[in-house]
This record gives sequence, C-alpha cells and structure tokens, in this order.
Amino acid sequence: MAILTKEEAKKIIDKVLAFSRADEISASLSGSRTGNIRYARNSVSTSGETTDMSLSVTAVFGKKSGTATINEFDDASLEKTVRRAEEIAKLAPDNPEYMPVLGAQQYVNTNAFVAGTADINPEYRAKAAFGSIDPSSKKNLTAAGYMEDTSGFTALGNNKGLFGYNKSTSVDFSVTVRTADGTGSGFVQRDYNDVSKLNTSTATEIAMQKALASVNAKALEPGKYTVILEPTAAHDLILNMMRNMDGRSADEGRSFLGKKGGQTRLGEKLLDERVTIYSDPANTEVPGSPFAADGRPQEKVTWFENGVVKNMYYSRFWADKKGVKAVPSPDGIIFQGGNDSLADLIKSTEKGILVTRFWYIRTVDPQTLLYTGLTRDGTFYIENGQIKYPVKNFRFNESPVIMLNNVEAIGKPVRTNGSLIPPLKIRDFTFTSLSDAV
Repeated sequence: MAILTKEEAKKIIDKVLAFSRADEISASLSGSRTGNIRYARNSVSTSGETTDMSLSVTAVFGKKSGTATINEFDDASLEKTVRRAEEIAKLAPDNPEYMPVLGAQQYVNTNAFVAGTADINPEYRAKAAFGSIDPSSKKNLTAAGYMEDTSGFTALGNNKGLFGYNKSTSVDFSVTVRTADGTGSGFVQRDYNDVSKLNTSTATEIAMQKALASVNAKALEPGKYTVILEPTAAHDLILNMMRNMDGRSADEGRSFLGKKGGQTRLGEKLLDERVTIYSDPANTEVPGSPFAADGRPQEKVTWFENGVVKNMYYSRFWADKKGVKAVPSPDGIIFQGGNDSLADLIKSTEKGILVTRFWYIRTVDPQTLLYTGLTRDGTFYIENGQIKYPVKNFRFNESPVIMLNNVEAIGKPVRTNGSLIPPLKIRDFTFTSLSDAV
C-alpha cells in the first residue's frame, strides 16, 4: 500500500477534489517503504523496515487557507479530512501573500526509480553490513555504520487541473572506522538511486585506510593553507551557499547576494570564472523531483555560469511582485568540473592539507556567508605531491564565496549527498585553531 501507481494515486486525489466545497482545493499524497541497518563496534545494533503513506489537503476560501492530514484512505476518512481543512480555512486570517493554485503543468521524466533498490530486503542489508564489518574486524579496526534504503512516491493535484506524480528510490551508506586505541579515524559516504552501484566493502576499505593512516597526528600551526577538499567536505560549504540564494532575501538586503538600495548581485561575477553550478532534475546521475512542493515544474537552471550569478530562486508571491520568473529552489546541484581525480590534485600540490570532511558547521556572518566548523576523520599534510603524515584537526573560519574565488583546480565531480561535487584545490583556506578530536 505504501507505493501507489500513478493511476491509484490519481484516483484518491480525484476523490478529495470532488468532496470539496472550497474555492480552491489541493492535495498532496506520498508514501514510502524505508529499510535500515545500523552497526557499531563491529556488531549490528538495529535493523528494521517501515512503510508509511499520508495525505495532506489544503482548502482555500479567498485568501484564507487551512490544511489537514490523514493516513486513512476510505471515502469517509477522505471526506472528513476535506471538511476539516475547510473548517480550519474559514477560521484562518487572510494571508496577504497567498497566490492562487497553479493550473495544469508539464513535468520532465526523471527516471529516479530503480526496481533493484526497491527490492532490497533484510538479507541484502545484512550482507551489506557484513561487507563493512568483516574487513574492519580482520584488521583490528572498529566500524560504525548506517545504511538506509527508500522507495517512495509523491503525487499532487488541485481543482484547477494540476496533477503530478513521481516515484523514486535511494540508498545511503556511511561508515566511520576507528583504530583500536581510538587515535585514528576514517570516514566514507555513498548514496545512489541504483543500489547496484553500491559496494560497502570497497567503500569501507577507504575509511579503513584513512583510519590507519591518521594515527599519531602531528600538530601544525593554524593559518592560511592550500587545501584539497574531498567532495564530501566541499559539498557542505557549497550547499550552505546554495541555500542562501533566495531572491527575496537578496532584494531585502539580508543575504550575500544583496546590495545597498535594494539592488542584487544578479548578473555580477562573484566567483572564479571556472565555477559553473546548475541543477537538472533529469540528470541521470542525480535525478531529482520533477516538481516543487507547490507544483511548480523543476527545470534545468544555471545558478552560476563562469562565476557569474545567473539565477536566484523565488516564492511565487515575491516573483509576481518583482515581475520575474518564479524559479523554485533546487533539490540537488551539479558543480561542473574537469577530469582530474582526487589523486591528480594531490600530485599537483607542493604543500597543502587534504580534508576528508567537515562537521559542526555554524554560521558566523550570514551576509558574507562566513562559517566556522571542524575537520574530521582524516586530515593529512601534503608535500611534493604526496601525503606525508596525518595532522591534528583544525577549526576553520571560511566563506564559500571567498573559497570559490581562491580556486586552484577543480576535479571530476562525483555523487555525494544527492549532488555532483568535484574535489577542489583551494588556496588560502583559513584555519584558526587546533582540535584534539579525531
């Protein structure tokens, strides 16, 4: 019951629409089957599978709206939910920024559903965990990991003719490997729509190598260094920048894209000319949803092109007020890169620091996008194109805007956390203090 076909989902939504007496009525129906397995100290601790399906109904009278949700789908329950949404709407104050629901839309095909991933069962999860635990224990290392697989669908519709349906699958795996004395640590993360691309043993080998190599870390003085950011590390800072590309915030002077006098940096060169970032729901490596939550189509959008700000995203209200296209925020991003591997970037570095990933990232200054955080799970000193020794972790203070103006080299993009991100070689990256954590 958790995964409905397009026809089954439309049948439920059509019933909801037929029950309504409101000026406008919209419904969002979603369902999923999610499985997981978790292990620590080389032993599985939890494993399970859940299914869920829910319906959200929004009724509108004028500019008053009300929403009710339910997880029962007989006719009486559907009608009860519609009536509840209508009751709430009549009690609500006018929303001065309310926009009428959209009419029929055209959506791209994203091909985000893979049957093999949807068919993952407990036996597969157990084998996947064993593929990570076994090599770790054989080398006297301790692994702690988590794998989650999801298959699901989302459908939406309204009484103005809009209907959309999408189904997708995903599998996410991460593992941290520590040495027996706890002084060395390595990490790796993988995520795919297609589970056939996942090999937990191969991924864990990387974390194992980092754990063994990071023992007896040396302390370096904080300061500005050339760094090579692995995709996992680069993703965290870049995604924080992308989350701050809201047009209204820029127009109102509340973001890094705002200027005095209500102007924005749209059309200005803000980053290194080699930086091009876009989103594309139809990309085969990182397929996304074909529609936003409010029914707007997700399309291919270029956000930065050769360092120039090309687009910002908007709410429908603010886009209408400003007379611009209401571009929704992206699901995932694609950072256009070259062909160099992480190893190639290391070989090209005379002196620098390799960063596996960041954690505990916090905002220091939202208008300059200055962030602080810590390196973790494998930080290494590079000299003459080779990794020489592990170094103690650092606290950093850095802005992705400044970082992407100090680009030395861009590697080949790889999938990480639903986006395609390359390893990056960055000069003058600011480390402010040391951390004793591994």
